[in-house]
Amino acid sequence: MNKFLRQAQQLQAQLAKAQEELASLTLEATAGGGAVKVTVDGQQNIKSIKISPEVVSREDTELLEDMVLAGINEALEKSRKAAQDRLGGLTGGLKIPGM
Repeated sequence: MNKFLRQAQQLQAQLAKAQEELASLTLEATAGGGAVKVTVDGQQNIKSIKISPEVVSREDTELLEDMVLAGINEALEKSRKAAQDRLGGLTGGLKIPGM
C-alpha cells in the first residue's frame, strides 16, 4: 500500500511539473501567409494576436476574420498537441478532464 501511495505522489508531482511547463510554454501559429500571427500558451490561453496592417481593409473584413480564425485554431491545436505530448506519457493515455 505504501508503494502505491508513493507512486501516486510521484505521478502527482510529475503532473504538476508538466502543467507548470505547459503554462510557461509559448506557441505561435500564422495564417494568411504570415499576415495574422497568434500566440498561445500550453494551456490554450490566447496571449496575443498580431495583424499585419497590409491586410486590414474595410472592404474585405470577411477575409481578415477567416485568417484570424484559422490562426487561432492552428495555435490551439499546437497547444493541445504540446499538452498531449507532455502529459500523455504520465497518464498512460488516459483522458483526464482538464488536461
